[in-house]
Amino acid sequence: MTKLVSKTKVWKKLGEHYKHIKDVKMREMFEYDEDRAKKFTIQLENLMLDYSKNRINERTMKHLFRLARDCQLEEMIKAMFRGDKINTTEKRAVLHVALRNRANTPIMVDGKDVMPQINEVFAKMRDFSEAVRLGKFKGHTGKKLTNIVNIGIGGSDLGPVMACEALKKYWAKDMKCYFISNIDGTACAEVLNNLDPETTLFIVSSKTFTTIETMTNARTCRKWLVDALGEHAVAKHFVAVSTNTKEVSKFGINPENMFEFWDFVGGRYSMWSAIGLSLALMVGMDNFEKMLDGAYAMDKHFAETDLEHNIPVILALIGIWYNNFFGIKRYGVIPYDQYLQYLPAYLQQLDMESNGKFVTKDGEVVNYSTGPVLFGGAGTNVQHSFFQLIHQGTDIVPVDFIIPAISHNEIGDHHEILVANVLAQGEALMKGKTVKEAAQGLTKAGKSKEEVKELKYFKSFSGNRPSNTILVKKVDPYTLGMLVAMYEHKVFVQGVIWNINSYDQMGVELGKQMALNILPELQGNAEGVSHDSSTANLIASIKKMRK
Repeated sequence: MTKLVSKTKVWKKLGEHYKHIKDVKMREMFEYDEDRAKKFTIQLENLMLDYSKNRINERTMKHLFRLARDCQLEEMIKAMFRGDKINTTEKRAVLHVALRNRANTPIMVDGKDVMPQINEVFAKMRDFSEAVRLGKFKGHTGKKLTNIVNIGIGGSDLGPVMACEALKKYWAKDMKCYFISNIDGTACAEVLNNLDPETTLFIVSSKTFTTIETMTNARTCRKWLVDALGEHAVAKHFVAVSTNTKEVSKFGINPENMFEFWDFVGGRYSMWSAIGLSLALMVGMDNFEKMLDGAYAMDKHFAETDLEHNIPVILALIGIWYNNFFGIKRYGVIPYDQYLQYLPAYLQQLDMESNGKFVTKDGEVVNYSTGPVLFGGAGTNVQHSFFQLIHQGTDIVPVDFIIPAISHNEIGDHHEILVANVLAQGEALMKGKTVKEAAQGLTKAGKSKEEVKELKYFKSFSGNRPSNTILVKKVDPYTLGMLVAMYEHKVFVQGVIWNINSYDQMGVELGKQMALNILPELQGNAEGVSHDSSTANLIASIKKMRK
């Protein structure tokens, strides 16, 4: 059995090092070392990571790289790319990297090269998406399908919706895209209210074709279509991303319009697969493959670059440093680009569903913090919501700022103001403002001595609050692929160090299973099921309100 990472020598050394550095000010670090930014900046093509505004020095990073090596990180990276079954609880390979293996080199699972089947599905996606975009694959009444509706949940929704929004500038001009995921009937109704049945194509994304939320929404959409166009219209207006041919056919979907994906691709890592069909339809398969190209570039960087210059590894280790030694169990991701507004929500699932675990791969309960809480939103909007807490709150929140140098919409001074804001936020969090500086500013503004004395503490900022700045040239398909793959690998690295399985999601299941027990009671088909008094009373109260 592998011992807990917290019991290793290097973990203890990091704890000792923390005591020496915890009170050091980053402002002083920059003043002391004029080359600090250069030392702690890495560039990969048109993506640059500046991690100099962190509470680290060269010794910190040396200890962290030693920690990674002691946890056999390099061996685990090779194991993933090799197709080893690193998803230990489900005994599966973890091969989202195979989906963007643009070199097309063989990747073996159980003695079989998986690349031919991946290429076959991509070829099928290309043929279908081009047929729809060109109007060759038409709806039941002969009209072009211009409204694409993706029905899924979790990884079958969050990845496609994030990517479609991020690449909105590349959408076909005559097409629109919608997403239905929430079981709340409002989500379904609001989308259907916008649609014309004759021009709508539904994509039902469910590996098993049994996911209750997805299939409930799919059946509602099916009824809406059939009521308008008749039963025979289903085959022309529904396609499936699934592995369950029997259920897909039973639904009325032509099996030829079923797109496969595999057990070695986890849901939250599946946007690179046929789960991304909605994206391929909206931006075209050429742009979809450019996104794969960008992810592949990050994969090669991650697999082939030494740890000291490896962007996902560095991000992961800094996260470990704050989570496990500073006791900071949260971080923010703030993209200063409207097209990336759904990236934080996507990363929430990627990070918290992957590493929100309390048991190691060996079945031992951990005695250290694992997956942090992630939140975020688009800058500059969030500057006017939770940034007050980030600057002056009692809790420190490390932040990843993401900013493109070039906007897709260069309107007046908009982008210059946006860039000025993100750079200022990073500098302000790092520097802060001392009470003395606050007093000087108030005096300069013409405040009286009494006003200065009263306001100087309110106007001061402790600073020393960390951030990374991730600068890209432009948010295009290639760059999006790089960004998402970067965060995927970051999460993988942290899972390796914490010795947890980042690729199962047992915690998602319990509440869903219990809901299946409660559902018949709400529908009046069951009585006498045992619950705690609170749940029993709530069920009774809901029934009473409905009467």
